[in-house]
Amino acid sequence: MADVASDVIAIIAKKAPEPHEPIALTDSLEDIGIESIDALEMVFDLEEKFGIQIPYNANSTGQEFATVGDVVKAIEGLVGQKS
Repeated sequence: MADVASDVIAIIAKKAPEPHEPIALTDSLEDIGIESIDALEMVFDLEEKFGIQIPYNANSTGQEFATVGDVVKAIEGLVGQKS
């Protein structure tokens, strides 16, 4: 699943308003500069890339994905369910 992590990180890096290299699994999306609209676009890109549906509520006050690792873990789980 290393390819999943690298693909997720590449999509997150593309949505970051400023270059943030290198992106680590422990980095928070907030620290990278990912805001709610960026997160929504990121979810759409991830769904398209991996052919999955991500249960994401943009209107939620809580943050479903706090770190890059949270996103990677969720995507790996969804891709694993699809197989």
